[in-house]
Amino acid sequence: MTSVDKGGAGHVWPEFLPGSKGVLFSMFSAEQGIAVQSLGTGGRRNLIQGQAVTMPRYASSGHLIYEQAGNLMAVPFDLERLQVTGEAVPVVQGVLQPLQQPPSAQYSVSASGSLAYIAGGTEAILSKLVWISRNGREEAVAAPARNYDMPRLSPDGRRVAIDATDNEGTQVWLYDLARDTLARWTFGGDSNQFPTWTPDGKRMAFMSNKEGASHIFWQLADGSGGLERLTSGNTEVPFSWSPDGQQLAFINAATTPEIWVLRMGDVSPGSGQVGKAQPLYHTGAFEDAPQFSPDGHWLAYVSNESGRTEVYVQPYPGPGGKWLISTDGGTEPQWNRNGRELFYRVGDKMMAVDIGTQPSFAVGKPRQLFEGHYLPNSLGYGDANYDVSPDGQRFLMLKSVEQQQTGPTQINVVLNWTEELKRLVPTGK
Repeated sequence: MTSVDKGGAGHVWPEFLPGSKGVLFSMFSAEQGIAVQSLGTGGRRNLIQGQAVTMPRYASSGHLIYEQAGNLMAVPFDLERLQVTGEAVPVVQGVLQPLQQPPSAQYSVSASGSLAYIAGGTEAILSKLVWISRNGREEAVAAPARNYDMPRLSPDGRRVAIDATDNEGTQVWLYDLARDTLARWTFGGDSNQFPTWTPDGKRMAFMSNKEGASHIFWQLADGSGGLERLTSGNTEVPFSWSPDGQQLAFINAATTPEIWVLRMGDVSPGSGQVGKAQPLYHTGAFEDAPQFSPDGHWLAYVSNESGRTEVYVQPYPGPGGKWLISTDGGTEPQWNRNGRELFYRVGDKMMAVDIGTQPSFAVGKPRQLFEGHYLPNSLGYGDANYDVSPDGQRFLMLKSVEQQQTGPTQINVVLNWTEELKRLVPTGK
């Protein structure tokens, strides 16, 4: 019905308009906002621009309803011409927004003119960092609880780069394990995430919407110097550096996610020139979470080519076939830094597989190390929401924090709501 523009992340939350004239939907791409597409001509019209608008719905009173910053907005809408005809007005304040991707809001409008919604704000999942031993023993880390994602240990194991999300967006923070200090590391843009340390620990690559679409940038780990953009596409997610720091494996999620590699020989530091990147595999399957082996000769990744998500390993850069590592589904692969073991997760289970590379590649039988409810990443990609200590004996993971406040206990229903809409936001008819 629709096609995503190059670099687009997707079209979501569709709703058919009365009489099958068109479909409303939210856009998450180079263009962000709310659009309508005619079912007769196939033409698309952008109605509302902006990153923080989502979940469009049509009200029988002749209004387009959508969520923005926790409020329901209403704007007059001409059903025949498929266009807005006035200014947007906030009509309900404080609607619950689960912290998820893509953004949503808890409300619904009936054809008979009633509104149902849950009151609230952004619903964050607070989490804390914990160490987990290979046998499942848990040890708390002193970092304060926040809405964290994807902890990444520095190569020396002394610092943690981690995503933290609040109402103002997502930023990368640095936590010093020895000094127990947490400091914000990224600035500019409201979506800076997926930190990926270079092997020498001097820089980090990360995804940012600082310049509009989501590109990969890198910056010195001590915060000095400016950002440098490494890629020119859209919706690109960094995952793993080769051991020599000359190649970066990342996901190009413009359409079906696939693995790409950026060769740093094509990047001139300080020149403002972005590097040339090339796709690694062309299978048509959903491919995700590429991880270079410690010797750089193998690449672990996730694919759904079999019909379910499994972990595979292929020789890098090839040639050669691939080996199935997981046997009952798997995601979030991470190498032991000794190169002789590969970890992955199946639900709440942490799995380990012995890997041999001499005289030829050999895979052991998967075994469970421990089981516990530690958070997967919340962003929809297969990136591991944990990291492994340099000695391979502990796992840095995220555990949800019990919050004192109770969740929503009621759904509010407003009968004949469209009559109130006509008064608050006249349509001129």
